[in-house]
Parts: sequence; structure tokens; C-alpha cells
Amino acid sequence: MSGFKNIIGHTQIIEHLKSAIKLDKISHAYIFNGEAGSGKRMLASAFAMTLQCETGNDEPCGKCQSCIQAVNQNHPDIIWVSHEKPGSIGVDDIRVQLNNDIGIKPYSGKYKIYIINEADKLTVQAQNALLKTLEEPPAYAIIILLTMNHEALLSTILSRCITLNLKFVEDELIRKYLMEVQEVPDYKADISVAFAQGNVGKAIKLGSTQDFDELRDDTFSMLRNMDDMEMYEVIEYIKKIAENKLNIEDYLDLIIMWFRDVLLFKATNDINSLVFKESISDIKKQANKRSYNGIENIINAIEKAKVRLNANVNFELVMELLLLTIKEN
Repeated sequence: MSGFKNIIGHTQIIEHLKSAIKLDKISHAYIFNGEAGSGKRMLASAFAMTLQCETGNDEPCGKCQSCIQAVNQNHPDIIWVSHEKPGSIGVDDIRVQLNNDIGIKPYSGKYKIYIINEADKLTVQAQNALLKTLEEPPAYAIIILLTMNHEALLSTILSRCITLNLKFVEDELIRKYLMEVQEVPDYKADISVAFAQGNVGKAIKLGSTQDFDELRDDTFSMLRNMDDMEMYEVIEYIKKIAENKLNIEDYLDLIIMWFRDVLLFKATNDINSLVFKESISDIKKQANKRSYNGIENIINAIEKAKVRLNANVNFELVMELLLLTIKEN
């Protein structure tokens, strides 16, 4: 846990939360909505730490007993609701950890703060149990729901919460952080920033792992040799290289970036604007070989593949359709 000053981007949300603290107009319930890696946990942690800080300021001091407990994640009045089942948060999780506990006054802090990560996985029964508490929360209670898809929540819950949607962070801010704080080399920072598309968590993960470099090299090798490979070979190859490194959606994003570079070079003949400048010879070959329509068809097919995989369509079938499109175009 840390304060607001250590968070990259999300200026409007931070200003909103700081203003609420200054004016003492804190809501009993918030939803922080954004994709994985966007910074929801950091914002919730900073908000909770600031609210409990003994100074009462809009930035935590980091030195008082409350701040030290928050940093060490053992503050008795900052409760992270956990759940055993990976796919859902059940009614018992909410009843035991929140409903049955919320009536007990704070041990040491001004507030009692409950943070529910992956709150869009709450079952309908769990949401209804939570709703009862949201309807009449104690004065000291604050409930923060972290979601990737807040629309999965009941409208009655949404209406009782202040929803803060996390926006993408500017590329320059992320690049600066990677290079100055994480000490990532400039070429790798450029690729991580382009790949992350405004997601700080994803950029940090990519910038600090060797897996991404290996995956990129393996992917480009496959794209170069795809015309000479049988379909089953390519599918097995994709399974293998995406298995333990990045999830399949990240892998498909990497291929989209590659083909966007191909399209950009075909249109402009400019190396400087490419993400993968070091692969210019392969990009040039692909640009000469494929038509504008063909490249656009491939990019659209990859986007469709991502949607199908999220809808749990069979992996082999989705990849076969995608690879046929790449081969045919």
C-alpha cells in the first residue's frame, strides 16, 4: 500500500477522492472500474490508507501507526474480502466477512473499510446480501468494489455506489516511469508502452520480464515461417509459446501490433513510426507481399478471435479460423 503520490496517471479520480476527504463528503460505497492492471488496487489502497491516516490530510503521512499497519497490510480496519472459489464470490463470503462484521465498530481507525476485489464475480445471492448492508450502512463504514465489468452488478447496487471509471494512462507518463523508476532500456520501454495501451500494470509486467522478449522472438519467428507450416503445427506452436508467458489475449495483441506495423510501413515507408523497428526487414517483406485489404482483414480477424475466446469458443477452432485468414491474405 502507498499514497496517491506514487500512482501514475488517474489524476481526475485522485482529485475526486482527495476533494471528498477535504470536504468530509465521503460516500459509503465506491466502485473502481477498469481492466486488469489498470491500477484499481493501488487507488483503493491509497484511498483507504489516507482515510485512516492519523494526520487527517488528503495524502497519508506514511509514518503514523495506522499508515505503517496499512503498508504492512495488517490494518484491523482495512479488510480485503477474500473468496476461495476462483470463478465467483459466494453469499457466505459476504455474510461472514462483511455483513456479520460491519456492526462491530472500528478497532483503531476512524472508518471501517471493506475492499472487494473482482466484485463483478459476486453471485446474485451475494449481491443481494451486500445490498442489505449498502441500504443502511453504519456511519463509519466504507465499501469499495473493484470491478473489470461493473455492468455485471445489480442496478440496485450500482445506484448506491459512486462509480469511478479508470481511464487509460498517457503513454509518455508510463514511458517516463519505466525508464526512470524501473530502469527499463528505451527500446523495451517503447514496446511495453505500445503493447500496454495505457495500462500501467501491463506495461510494468512487460518491461520487467524476459518472457516478453522470448515470446516476441518466438512469435515473429512463427509469422515469418507460417506459410511453410501445417495448420496443426502452428496451433501447437501457439499453445506452447502462450502457455506460461502471457495469456492468449496478450499474445494476439502482439500479433495485431506486428500487422499494424506492416500496414503503417506499407502506407508511409517510414521506419521511425514503427514499434518493432528492429524487425524492419521482415516487416518490409510482409508489406510487399500483402495488400492493404489483406492486412486489414487479418487485424479484424484477430479482434474477432479475441471476442470468440472470451466467449469460451473452442480454442483450436478459433485459432484455425484466424490462421486460415492470415494464410489466405
